[in-house]
Amino acid sequence: MLTKFETKSNRVKGLSFHSRRPWILASLHSGIIQLWDYRMGTLIDRFDEHDGPVRGVDFHKSQPLFVSGGDDYKIKVWNYKMRRCLFTLLGHLDYIRTVKFHHESPWIVSASDDQTIRIWNWQSRTCISVLTGHNHYVMCASFHIKEDLVVSASLDQTVRVWDIGALKKKSVSPADDMMRLAQMNTDLFGGGDSVVKYVLEGHDRGVNWASFHPSLPLIVSGADDRQVKLWRMNDTKAWEVDTLRGHVNNVSCVLFHARQDVIVSNSEDKSIRVWDMSKRTGVQTFRREHDRFWILSVHPEMNLLAAGHDSGMIVFKLERERPACAVQGGTLYYVKERSLRTYDFTSGKDNPLISIRRAGSMGLNQGPRTLSYNPAENAVLLCSDVDGGSYELYIVPKESNGRSEVAQEAKRGLGSSAIFVARNRFAVLEKNQNQIVIKNLKNEVTKKVTLPSLNTDLIFYAGTGNLLCRTEDKIVLFDLQQRATLGEVSTPFVKYVVWSNDMENVALLSKHAVVVANKKLVHKCTVHETIRVKSGAWDDSGVFIYTTLNHIKYCLPNGDSGIIRTLDVPVYITKVSGNSIYCLDRDGKNRVIQIDATEYTFKLALIQRKFDQVLHIVQSLQLCGQSIIAYLQQKGFPEIALHFVKDEQTRFNLAVECGNTEVAVASAKEIDEKDCWHRLGVEALRQGNHEIVEYAYQKTKNFERLSFLYLITGNVEKLAKMLKIAEMRGDVMGRFHNALYLGDVQERVAILEECNHLPLAYATAKVHGLTEAAEELERQLGDNIPSLPDEEKSALLMPPRPILQENNWPLLVVSKGLFEGIFTETVGAADTDGDDGAAGAWGAEIDIVEPEGLDGETVIVVPEEDRGDDEEGGWEMEDLEIPADAHAPEVSFEAAYFVTPSAGVQKSQNWIQSSSLAGEHAAAGSFDSAMRLLSRQLGIHNFKPLKNIFLELHLASQALLPTLVSVPELPLFLERGWTDSTPINAKGSPAILTKLSSLEGKLKVAYKTTTEGKFTEALRLFLDILHTIPVVVVDSRKEVDEVKELLGIAKEYTLALKIELKRKEPALKDDLKSQSELAAYFTHCQMQPTHLKLSLQSAMSICFKAKNYNTAASIARRLLELNLSPAVASKTRQVLQVCEKNPRNEMELNYDPRNPFVVCGATYTPIYRGSRDVSCPYCKARFVPETANSLCPVCDLAVVGADASGLLCSPSQMR
Repeated sequence: MLTKFETKSNRVKGLSFHSRRPWILASLHSGIIQLWDYRMGTLIDRFDEHDGPVRGVDFHKSQPLFVSGGDDYKIKVWNYKMRRCLFTLLGHLDYIRTVKFHHESPWIVSASDDQTIRIWNWQSRTCISVLTGHNHYVMCASFHIKEDLVVSASLDQTVRVWDIGALKKKSVSPADDMMRLAQMNTDLFGGGDSVVKYVLEGHDRGVNWASFHPSLPLIVSGADDRQVKLWRMNDTKAWEVDTLRGHVNNVSCVLFHARQDVIVSNSEDKSIRVWDMSKRTGVQTFRREHDRFWILSVHPEMNLLAAGHDSGMIVFKLERERPACAVQGGTLYYVKERSLRTYDFTSGKDNPLISIRRAGSMGLNQGPRTLSYNPAENAVLLCSDVDGGSYELYIVPKESNGRSEVAQEAKRGLGSSAIFVARNRFAVLEKNQNQIVIKNLKNEVTKKVTLPSLNTDLIFYAGTGNLLCRTEDKIVLFDLQQRATLGEVSTPFVKYVVWSNDMENVALLSKHAVVVANKKLVHKCTVHETIRVKSGAWDDSGVFIYTTLNHIKYCLPNGDSGIIRTLDVPVYITKVSGNSIYCLDRDGKNRVIQIDATEYTFKLALIQRKFDQVLHIVQSLQLCGQSIIAYLQQKGFPEIALHFVKDEQTRFNLAVECGNTEVAVASAKEIDEKDCWHRLGVEALRQGNHEIVEYAYQKTKNFERLSFLYLITGNVEKLAKMLKIAEMRGDVMGRFHNALYLGDVQERVAILEECNHLPLAYATAKVHGLTEAAEELERQLGDNIPSLPDEEKSALLMPPRPILQENNWPLLVVSKGLFEGIFTETVGAADTDGDDGAAGAWGAEIDIVEPEGLDGETVIVVPEEDRGDDEEGGWEMEDLEIPADAHAPEVSFEAAYFVTPSAGVQKSQNWIQSSSLAGEHAAAGSFDSAMRLLSRQLGIHNFKPLKNIFLELHLASQALLPTLVSVPELPLFLERGWTDSTPINAKGSPAILTKLSSLEGKLKVAYKTTTEGKFTEALRLFLDILHTIPVVVVDSRKEVDEVKELLGIAKEYTLALKIELKRKEPALKDDLKSQSELAAYFTHCQMQPTHLKLSLQSAMSICFKAKNYNTAASIARRLLELNLSPAVASKTRQVLQVCEKNPRNEMELNYDPRNPFVVCGATYTPIYRGSRDVSCPYCKARFVPETANSLCPVCDLAVVGADASGLLCSPSQMR
């Protein structure tokens, strides 16, 4: 059984596959209906309107509907697009067991514990027939897929087949339904339109399930008598064909497989069984440890089944559907329907070569898994799972046409996998012996080679004389001649290996990742996928094309990946040629899929810096979309993106981001929105281009910013004009600010006087020595003259003038690149004219419209080019009076222009790019990625104890280098293992504060504190070690083992000390039973001999005082086995002597020293060997199952029972 998807939930009682989408409905005993995407592994929706368990659920074949029936006697019809219940059908008087849609008619059939079957019209929402006859609960009912029949199973030990042909012939319009409803109500127990055709009797107990074969006149049933029965029927009768025995408890559900001649059943004996229909024997059995099975569902189109059990459901396949194949040159060799076939990629011809039939070879999962072809000898090796792993060697005749009915006799042998390694040699893996056997084409052993890795379970071709050996976490390149390891790479569990045509690169495909390496297994890149990776092939240009369940994707040599197109059904790529992808589908049919390779060809040309090719693609406008624009920005080519984007808003955003103010101004003019002008002003100000800043502020009428710009650039003349504009606009604050900027005291006094702030006006005039104005204000104020301090020395406070009053900052002048030059040539003369106009607008003077006749109206300021013939007020641009000898500097825009230097990548960013060590991510300051790594590797979800450790690591990995006064310090990144000879741009690793030696020192202190009996302090130290280990980084494999050993020690002592501190709680002081138990458990933690002796002495004393002599005696015997001092040994023997005279316990303890156990870290109770338990993924502490999904009480970091890949603390683990 190949499990494709699994859920954890309440008991699943009903299942239904969607006919086209990768969806499955699961109805739960808790009353919830879940809608899952089994391909993506995500919960799409949940529906919870039923009151009580939902036992039946079914998708409609074509409409966006599903139906459910539950213990609340209700049948509900739902629309999953609208995500709500459309209506409820009422009529059943007891629990509803199953509900099913008809394949064509608008009908639903339901079976109920009220001993009836009802057929409903879901369009008219009425019951159109009641089928009565069963005299016990009806457990299931379903329509035949083609004929007008219904089959039902009941606890009255019968299976009934009902003929509903008369019902089908009658009209099912809503009006007729309503007319017939009254008639039906008079005869509650059925009518003439649905009659019993057969009653199948043969089961000794209640029948739980019965179902039709989709095409043959067969019925299968399962019952509480633990038997599965097969029935055949014709037009007149039905009879029992055979009984399938094997289940050891009630059979819950039984179905025919949609695409194979097998029967699948499940049972409360916690097993799923597969039966051969022709032989009527069991083929396979799949068991679960603790869960009873309740329901089965089969996909109507695909080779998929689903089973619901006590704690969720599984979606699975019975066997692999991938055809075994191999490509040699322009020919594909593959196995289909017990024959070896060839497919010519050039001509498209498909020909059979030889028959490979063999008795018993085509059972479930018995077909060929892999195929290896030898072109020199025209030989084929087929590997399968027959007999636990075997191979067959065929020599294909030169003139073979595959039409011979007699299968060629193959040379066979046992082995996990077999591949050709030379012209006349092939290698066979013997897993049990951990060796490779080299054989010739006569199937004779020529030599044996011991493998480099102990756990090698599969071998792949790696060139003549070389093999790739797979273990659980790595791939090893092995030379058979030299018997030496040439290279290795750490990978997730690899399923398939694909070599490039030139054998220079290899792609290693695992379930959710693609690892690309060169021929020496030097890692190049890894692409992670959320959906399963299925197959792949190399393009001629060096791009790896691969498929997932629903996409064709590409992977570039630098690790960039993307989607080429979506797939309706999974396919297996065999060859990529230009825009054509050759592939096999699950039925073994060759397909050619046309793709658009422009995107990855463009990206590859960028990476390889083939700019002529890039230019050709850009000019042909074959690319579009935000993803390409984002990619060009990310890779440092914003100028390319800028020139082939037509949307003005996107052009503006790109221009602002890459600092191209020239294009930004042009786009802003087209868009002409306030936000765009504001962003342009901010970017131009950052570059120091005051002319564009001025123009942007003018367009947005941002007078305050404009005034401040003139202030910082020292343009007093324009500041004075801004003062007049503010006066004309009636902007008092604007006038005052401009007067303040200009140092115009008289204007400030006048403004304050106009605003009736006479005391402030007087103070301003008096302080600045404006005697006449002050005297005038004195008269107006009378007795309210404010008192001012006497200051002999006072001066007018003026804003400082800029030393260098140039318009723009000096900029770098750089040569234009290839693309800018070419794109500029294509722009044309129109843009040149526009540039002249724009330059004039930016550098223009500001003119003031005289306020005559305006009577205080607001004056609107606009650029000269936007002013028409009308005489509205606004910005008036006047010609500048430039001296004849003044010449503007001529700059050749064709030759050079400014490019903003791009920021480099921070050193801390380089540290984490290819690192999977959480400690290095924390040291680099990337706390989010460090937490994600710890969550994935160790199941850690509580990061509060790690906060200070993260901060210390980050602060310790950098130093601050003081520079000049008022200049900020320069951060200096400290690297591990750095020397003077280290290259400047070498990729390093951060210096890590926490070292293994410091943890070992802390461990010694914790040991000493424990010996002194300071348990609280010792617990703090051991917890500190537990909290530091996740971010420790070491260099060698040996140190990795030491870290893991330290983790185990810290866990044991933390648990032991928590047990002892629990015993010492005041609440348990008088509870002698708990005191004795906890003291005994304390002695079973793995501690140092010194601490073990102390714990045994303490436990012996406590149990002896509590008169638990039997337990005290067993502890005393353990104590005497240790190296004791004479005094302690004498006392222990005395205690043992007293206890043996009275070998009993005063109270019954939950403690059995003869039965091995571990102590639960949450409840502090023993978990004896053989009992169910769960563990912490980080510290490995064990717990009772009820603790699952809660925070680990021992380490206080990880979630108990969470999935985790394991501790990573060294770069050597990633190589």
